[in-house]
Amino acid sequence: MSTTKTFAEAREALAQGATVSRSVESALRSAKEHQGLNAFLELFDESAMAQAARVDERVKRGEAGPLAGLLLSIKDNICYKDHKVSASSKILEGFTSLYSATVVERLLAADAVIIGRTNCDEFAMGSSNENSAFGKVLNPVNTSMVPGGSSGGAAASVAAGIVHAALGSDTGGSIRQPASFTGTVGLKPTYGRVSRYGLIAFASSFDQIGPFAHTVDDVTAVYQAMAGQDPRDSTTSRRPQEPIALEHPGKLRIGYFREGLERPGMDPEVVAHLQAHIDRLKAEGHVVEPVEVPLLDHQVPTYYILATAEASSNLARFDGIHFGHRSKAAKGVEETYRLSRSEGFGPEVKRRILLGTFVLSAGYYDAYYAQAQRVRRILRDRTLEACASYDLLLGPTCPTTAFAHGAVTDPVAMYLQDIFTVQANLAGTPAISLPTGTHSNGLPFGIQLMAAPFAEAKLLAAAQHLF
Repeated sequence: MSTTKTFAEAREALAQGATVSRSVESALRSAKEHQGLNAFLELFDESAMAQAARVDERVKRGEAGPLAGLLLSIKDNICYKDHKVSASSKILEGFTSLYSATVVERLLAADAVIIGRTNCDEFAMGSSNENSAFGKVLNPVNTSMVPGGSSGGAAASVAAGIVHAALGSDTGGSIRQPASFTGTVGLKPTYGRVSRYGLIAFASSFDQIGPFAHTVDDVTAVYQAMAGQDPRDSTTSRRPQEPIALEHPGKLRIGYFREGLERPGMDPEVVAHLQAHIDRLKAEGHVVEPVEVPLLDHQVPTYYILATAEASSNLARFDGIHFGHRSKAAKGVEETYRLSRSEGFGPEVKRRILLGTFVLSAGYYDAYYAQAQRVRRILRDRTLEACASYDLLLGPTCPTTAFAHGAVTDPVAMYLQDIFTVQANLAGTPAISLPTGTHSNGLPFGIQLMAAPFAEAKLLAAAQHLF
């Protein structure tokens, strides 16, 4: 185990004379001891120790940045210059990044240390981390269970106590669902608040980078260090970043999703836990009222039509000619395209590329893609109306606790894992999963809070003090 579980403890240890180098050595040793989890695809021993030495020197000179002592892992779809990145796909196996993502630059500048890249569902497509080309990730809480996806390796690296925090990406719940399954805190920021420059794209209008950690304090520290406008990402907002003090937010108006309590397939213990929090919040003087989830049964289909359409476009570049694996068996240009992609992509990625190509094709575009865009607008408008009436929206993160490896084989059943998380991505709002419950089966589960766009300060303060 690493010497400290949280960044707050690491800061205290530094103040008492500990060194970052010693912490990094401990974390790397812990990662190797936990290699059976398959959470890490690669450890950055050399660069991590070099960065640790630089931070130790800055600490000695009294020049340390706000994240000095923070040990971090990054999902294998986030670029780090001169380090390998593969999106956990054979098609990018062995590729070394030519530049660093903006979030990586900002976190290193704040004196964080990145110790390795974590396994994920291939191209971030999955809800169980069973779709990686390099093997499944095991849940540290119970290794017979999945850690969630697609950022399962990132969540596992935190849950196992190897790192203080991890970066994941959230396209339809890929931070919040693994956080719920592993008993960690996972934040999806507002779309446009954190730069996507250097993130290997899945669905560009949905993707957002965010942190995992054990505490809201640590998630907040990482978020603040990497958020803000980036001229290299035109979708980042110019809106000034609110200072986050994590002070008690006072009495709030909270809307809860009635469907989270009534929907078939919900685990009764998750429902009872959510109801207990609703009752407690009312007793504490908050206004807590039921709100309707807009078009709940349409959210997952809408998301998968739009996300797969964007994926089919984004992944077109990985063809064996522009980027990616090139088939040695191919003869001629057409065969190079066909065999390189057939050999390089896994089954789930192929399924989504085919679906995305279909919904964008002539004769089907208006019936599927254009219609889904209209539904997304309705969903966003209704979500923002609810956010205008309430400070927070409360609901379950997932219908159940983590499931066993191989237990969900039907693709549609797997897609329905996202039923409560896709709304924040469709609407572009911030959302956080908090580890508030432990099931009678011994597994953790979380509740989800959403807030209005760019209201991370309120969201995080409420998460810190009310749950």
